[in-house]
Amino acid sequence: MSEAVETGAGLSEVERVVDAFVAPSKTFADILRSASWWLPFVLMVIVTLASAFVVERQVGFDRVVENQIHQNPKQEDQLSNLTPEQRAARVRGMSIGYRYSTYASFLFILIFVAIAALLYWASFNFGLGARTTYGQMFAVWMYAGLPKLFIGLLTIVTLLLGANVDAYDMKNPVGTNLAYFMPDASPVIKAILSFFDIVGIWSLILLIIGTAIVAKVSRGKAAAVVVGWWAFGLVVSVGIALATS
Repeated sequence: MSEAVETGAGLSEVERVVDAFVAPSKTFADILRSASWWLPFVLMVIVTLASAFVVERQVGFDRVVENQIHQNPKQEDQLSNLTPEQRAARVRGMSIGYRYSTYASFLFILIFVAIAALLYWASFNFGLGARTTYGQMFAVWMYAGLPKLFIGLLTIVTLLLGANVDAYDMKNPVGTNLAYFMPDASPVIKAILSFFDIVGIWSLILLIIGTAIVAKVSRGKAAAVVVGWWAFGLVVSVGIALATS
C-alpha cells in the first residue's frame, strides 16, 4: 500500500486523472482511500457531447445512418425492398435515434461501467476471495477508461481537419485498430479486429493494475479475470455480428 494511503494523505482529483496516464499505481492506490470518480465522469460528458456536436455539424446523422447501413449487408438488403418514401422515412427515424443516443452516450457508458464493475466485484470477491467493494471497482473502471477519451478527441480533430465523411463509421471512428483499415471486411472479421485496439488494450492494462491493487491480489490473478471477461466480450461481439450480418 502506498505511503499516501497509509498516512491518510490523498491525491486531488486532478492528480488522480494525471497519474492515471503517467503513474497509474498511484491513482488506483488512492482509490483505497476514496472511491470518488466524479472528474473522469465530467471529462467523459464533455468529450462525448463535443464529439457528438462535431459529428452532427461535419457529417450529419443522415449520413451516419447511410454509412452504417452500408456496413450491414442484411439491413441494406431489407431497406432495398422498401419504396423510396418508406426508405427515406426509415432512415429519418434511424437518424433521430442515432442523434439522441449519440448525445446521451455518456449515460449508456455509465450503465455499462455499472454492470461491468458488478461483474468484476463478484469475480474477485467470490472467485478469488478478495475483499474489495463495488464502489472501488466502479472507480477503477472510471479511471481505467480515461484513455478512451482520446478516441473522442481524435474523432473531433480528424473531422474538423476534413476527414472523408462518406467513409465515417460511427462504431469505429478513428484508426486505433485494424478493423478501421478494412472497411470492406466481413462484419465478423471487423468485430474480431476491433477488439485488438491500441486504446482498448491500454485501458485493459490499467484495469489489470487497478483491480490488482484494490482487490489486493497478484497482477497475474487480476489479468486472468480481466482478460477472461475481455475474451467473453469478444465472443459475444462476434456472435452479434454473425446474427445481424
